[in-house]
Formats: sequence, structure tokens, C-alpha cells
Amino acid sequence: MNFDVVIVGSGLVGASLALALKAAGINTAVLEAQPPRPFSAVTDWDSRVYAISPGSAAFLESCGAWRHVDATRVAPIDTMCVFGDDNRSKIEFSAYDSSLRELAFIVENRELQHALSQALQQHDIEVIMPVTCKALTLTDAAAQLELNDGRTLNAQLIVGADGVDSWVRAQAAVKVDTRPYHQTAVVANFTADKPHRGFAFQWFRRDGVLALLPLPGNRVSMVWSTTEDHAAQLLTFAQDELAAHVAQSSREVLGDLRLITPAAAFSLRLQRVRQLVLPRLVLVGDAAHNVHPLAGQGVNLGFRDARELARVLAQRAPQNNCGDYRLLRRFERARREDIAALEWVTDSLQKLFNNDKPWLAKLRNAGLRMSNRQHTLKNLLVQHAVG
Repeated sequence: MNFDVVIVGSGLVGASLALALKAAGINTAVLEAQPPRPFSAVTDWDSRVYAISPGSAAFLESCGAWRHVDATRVAPIDTMCVFGDDNRSKIEFSAYDSSLRELAFIVENRELQHALSQALQQHDIEVIMPVTCKALTLTDAAAQLELNDGRTLNAQLIVGADGVDSWVRAQAAVKVDTRPYHQTAVVANFTADKPHRGFAFQWFRRDGVLALLPLPGNRVSMVWSTTEDHAAQLLTFAQDELAAHVAQSSREVLGDLRLITPAAAFSLRLQRVRQLVLPRLVLVGDAAHNVHPLAGQGVNLGFRDARELARVLAQRAPQNNCGDYRLLRRFERARREDIAALEWVTDSLQKLFNNDKPWLAKLRNAGLRMSNRQHTLKNLLVQHAVG
């Protein structure tokens, strides 16, 4: 079985990359370890949601996936309010002030996965599932993947889009630097007494970062990145107790809350890889970087990986195949600054607000108030985030 590109992992980034490569006429296969999950109309809400930037939405539209997202399950963010931990400092970002239709779209993970799966089927892309990889061999001539069912795939390029604990990355012996934050993100969905009006709220607190993101109707999705002990406590709360605690912690900005999905949790860490590319190999998405979720930009970073890699491969010279190292280095150089900038911003903010020193608290809150008055600075931040 011979392909130009084999993508290991059919998650959001891997699937979107496959669609973008298909549009460029590149023969691509996608491997996935999990069996396909049946999708039917649902009335409940997925606890895991993503803030999809307008740039990412446009990329997904160009891939033929965004049109498969149910519009009734999508909520735009018109305004973002970020509060400090002194109950008075804040910075506010407005789509209207930045001459934009919206700052982002909140979409459930389940909806995005289904939309991408529909697009993969519609564009007749080879998806091999469920299957696991047994061995990876990279040579000057080609890359080979041996599968656990005995088949061997030959490709010009292997793409590791298989998540934070990437098998591809480990097989290629790419070094990775990992630092745990000793924090856990607790997620859950609520209905609110007051309408959110397209507002997203975020509070930097002494116990972490609490965010309420708009869902359709009077629903909101909570992401609370907090200490491991506090997260464990949140997960033991009864439904009414958790709703009351979140409402109080969010200053009752949306009134009383009622839990509509069980709370779930995942641990947080910063992860940097030493190399994004090797001859005949590329890492994208969580296999290439893992950042703190306080900026809500992790998945958009992965979509920008997919968009740039597809662009570089589509524009390659006729004499270059997809696994040419010089070609792949072009992709790496194009992505390094964006990745490093988001890693630095999210890590610095996490350190800044996860500190009990009084003088630092005054400094960070004064910084929020000062930044809120700098309209040019705010517009620059918004323009980068929506791309």
C-alpha cells in the first residue's frame, strides 16, 4: 500500500490535515487506533468544547468540514472579559471594537469530530481503523509503517498527529521536554438564569483560572484549571453543590447555575518537542506541542500546523517529494515562532497568577487595568488570536 502521506491519528488536526492534502491532490491515508463511533442526533451536551478562531473556522470550511457542523450547536463569542484576582481589575476584548463579526466559536468536541468524519467520507479519503502501528522505519528512499494486522504501508512522509503521548514521536526518538503544572482542568456544562449575550468570562483566581464559555441558549461551558486538591474536591461535589460553588466563584455574573453534564477532568502540563521534523517525518497538533488551556488556543495552534503543512506540501517543486527534509524544514521554520509565542504567553501567565506574593499580585492586576486602556495593544492581541 503506497501513499504520498500517511497520517497517524484521525483527531481534529489529523483529519483536517488529510482533507487539506486531498484538496491539494496529495494521496493520503489516515490511521486510527479507535473503532468508528456511531453518531446520532443527541440532546445532551459534550463537556469538552473548543474555542475555534475565525481563522480555524475558515480553514475547516476550505477543507469541506465546517459545513457539516450543526449550526444550532455553535455559539459565537462576541466579547471576552478577563478578570484579575483583586475583584476589580479586568481587560475586555470586543469583536465590534476590533471590526470583527466574532472573536471565536464555541463548538463541542463531538460535533467537530463528526463534521470531520463526514468530510473524510465525502472526499473518499482512505481511513484505516481500528489499527495500531507496530514499527516505523525511516530511510532515504521512503518511510514504512508496519501495522499490527501484518500490512505494511509505504509513504514519502509520515505525520504524527497521534496526541500528547505520541507513538510516532517516541518511535522516531524525538526528544520532548515535559513540565507538569500540578493542575487539573475540570470541565462541565450548566444552564444559567441570566443570558450570556455572547460573552465569555475568565477569572484569574488564587486557586487557578475559571472560565465560562457561551453555548447555544442560556447554556455555558465551564473550564476550571485549578490545583489538584481543589479539582479532586470539585469532582466529589453533588450536582447542586457544584453548581452553587461555580456560581459563587464566578461572582454570580450569570445568576444561578444548574448542572447539565457530569464534571470531567484532565491533568495539565507544558510539553515542548526539540524537533518538529525529521527526514520523512512531521509532528503536528498535541504530538508537537501541549500548552496550558487558559488562552483557549491549543486546538487552533494545531489547525495552524495543518494549514501550514498542507500549504508547504502543495507548493513544493515537482522534483521534491513530500518527505524532502529541506521542504519540511520550511514548515518547521514557519511554525516555530507561533508555537513558541503561545507557549511563552500561556506559561508566563500561569506562573504570574499562580503566585501568592503580594507585590506580584498588585503588579499583575495593575497590568490588566493598564492593558485594558491600550486599544491598539488589545487589537493586536485579538488579530493574532483570531488568525
